[in-house]
Amino acid sequence: MLTCIIIEDQPPAQRILQKYIAETPDLLLKNKYTDVLQAKIFLETEHVDIIFLDIHLPKISGMSFLRTYENCPAVILTTAYSDYALESYEYNVKDYLLKPFSYERFLQAVSKVYSTFENDNEPLFIKSGYDLIKIKQQDIIYIKSDGDYTEVYALDKMHLSSDSLKQWLDKLNEDFCQIHKSFIVNINYSQKISGNKLFILNDTILPIGRAYKKYFVKKYIE
Repeated sequence: MLTCIIIEDQPPAQRILQKYIAETPDLLLKNKYTDVLQAKIFLETEHVDIIFLDIHLPKISGMSFLRTYENCPAVILTTAYSDYALESYEYNVKDYLLKPFSYERFLQAVSKVYSTFENDNEPLFIKSGYDLIKIKQQDIIYIKSDGDYTEVYALDKMHLSSDSLKQWLDKLNEDFCQIHKSFIVNINYSQKISGNKLFILNDTILPIGRAYKKYFVKKYIE
């Protein structure tokens, strides 16, 4: 089940999206908003998989929201204007729906998000002692090597694993990159590179090894 919110200030457009979402299996609407500021307050404490986002909104535009919101969920833009199509794909935009759009076109957009989750976010199992702990790849922030173990820092907590960094690299998706002999990071949580330091979620700073920096920077800016 994927969850979503609507950010749209026009009631007719809101109603169409609500109707389409209600008719789509495994898609749950958690809330709807008429402006970005209301939605941001909700997103500070709640997780969603998809944002249906209009571009021309009161107070703050949809594009300004995309430019300033870090670690944004998947976005499907819903707009009457095609002007921003090229720029929008610099962000986590999965599709660009021009109003008015059909239910079939809506499904095409949603299916792109489903495909991402199916291909890249298959759950993994952490071997911790005699236990197997199930974890989603998108929830892993970074992994640190610590002697014979690895520390897996996820959104919920740190998990201790008996897998090596090499074993982790073999099974993680393309969102992950080794940045140091002792660290693998999820690029989606990267915020800033400063010299040989990487700033990530929650003001955490990780070292970038000289041998890994060129490849990581290239991957970071792609």
